[in-house]
Amino acid sequence: MSTTNANLYAILADRFMARAAEPAVITPEGVSYTYADVDRVSARYASLLVGLGLTKGDRVAVQVEKSPEALFLYLACLRAGLAYLPLNTAYPEAELDYFIEDAEPGAVVCRPESEAMVQGLAARRGVANVLTLGGDGGGSLAERAANQSESFETVPCAEEDLAAILYTSGTTGRPKGAMLSHLNLSSNAITLHRVWGFRDGDVLLHALPLFHTHGLFVACHCALLNASTMYLCPRFDADVVMRLLPRSTVFMGVPTFYTRLLARPEFGAEQCSGMRLFVSGSAPLLTQTFEEFQARTGHTILERYGMTECGMSTSNPLDGARKAGTVGLPLPGVSLRVVDESGKALGPGEVGGIEFTGPNVFRGYWRRPEKTAEDFTADGYFRSGDMGVLDEDGYVSIVGRSKDLIISGGFNVYPKEVERCIDDLDGVVESAVVGVSDADFGERVTAVVVAPDGHGLSEDGVIAALKTRLAGYKVPKRVFFVDELPRNAMGKVQKNVLRDRYESA
Repeated sequence: MSTTNANLYAILADRFMARAAEPAVITPEGVSYTYADVDRVSARYASLLVGLGLTKGDRVAVQVEKSPEALFLYLACLRAGLAYLPLNTAYPEAELDYFIEDAEPGAVVCRPESEAMVQGLAARRGVANVLTLGGDGGGSLAERAANQSESFETVPCAEEDLAAILYTSGTTGRPKGAMLSHLNLSSNAITLHRVWGFRDGDVLLHALPLFHTHGLFVACHCALLNASTMYLCPRFDADVVMRLLPRSTVFMGVPTFYTRLLARPEFGAEQCSGMRLFVSGSAPLLTQTFEEFQARTGHTILERYGMTECGMSTSNPLDGARKAGTVGLPLPGVSLRVVDESGKALGPGEVGGIEFTGPNVFRGYWRRPEKTAEDFTADGYFRSGDMGVLDEDGYVSIVGRSKDLIISGGFNVYPKEVERCIDDLDGVVESAVVGVSDADFGERVTAVVVAPDGHGLSEDGVIAALKTRLAGYKVPKRVFFVDELPRNAMGKVQKNVLRDRYESA
């Protein structure tokens, strides 16, 4: 690295400030910000946060709409040595309350329309600072930062210092915060920038959310390291994406993005003629989608594998065979193995648990030392919870998820978290939540509920109740009522039976 300061912002700015006058972010409406603007605005935001009394290591919880200013806020937290805590905009009050209680942030930044609710939560949890940021860049954050200094000395950080906390749900239903260091993020960014061949003239079309690993870290960091222009779309809109593809060279998406593009008869090679790279992740890409996209556009999607706790760990090669149904080879610096239940390494063709280690692997779970210890082996490998298999060439295929995870539209849904909310409803005896195949979302959250005769519950009623307690993507699309759940000889619910039963429902 060309700087002695391991702060990720210092590493990124060392690259992009050499092109300070170049456009950094352009909105679909044509509003443009240069890299000099990025540096100036993030300096003002950082100055404001420090002026509020926040010091190195303090957390900043952020639940806002995607916008250039949201990206600048993230960068401001980095350069001030604060830990950025992005929260899905779909989280309702109850979930937001938990995150504020658990993380104890020094400040919360929310949407203007949520200010009253967040002020109430902050008062209850002892958080002194609440700021607002709208999708249009307005709000008290921008107003209070307007007169702050546009010069800010990036706080020196060691490699192991905390840069971000991303919450990930667990099998117990209690979300836990994955602690990511400046080294975790910078090492992964530098590796991906190199292996994906970023070069002069690359333009990133960014349609992912900014509150999880794929959109915030993988996409943005590569573009910033490359001093590339980003077309920053508020959300995925097939019409907007098709309009901007001819001006772009790199696109990163979840499988749902690709299926929705392919659903447009007019989508094809014409829109993609100037493209260099299509990347897919966050959920399995169906071989059918892979092959149809290749036939329609002439481009071969590059699929990779990662998770909140480590960023990216594997990737199909830029130059070389991109195998449908696989997530490629371990990235440089990552050691990956597939093991049996005793921890013994397995050979090609044998299915087992995926474990890996490398500089990208997180520091552990926020204030959960026992959970951290449980998820790491004695020799320092992280137990991913995913089941996989290696082929003869070393390519990794994900074949299942031992932690019972559902991935719907690229978002992680842990059944236990949803089941706990359903079981709390009056009249419910017990429930089981499974994912069934869905052409658009990959998997569709489906609930099976046991309730006594005359329970008075309805599918619409259960869904409506859950919408007040859970983020929308976690709420079941369908609810079925049964007299009892299928169980094996040990009394464990047979979720495979339920998946098969409701697959075509």
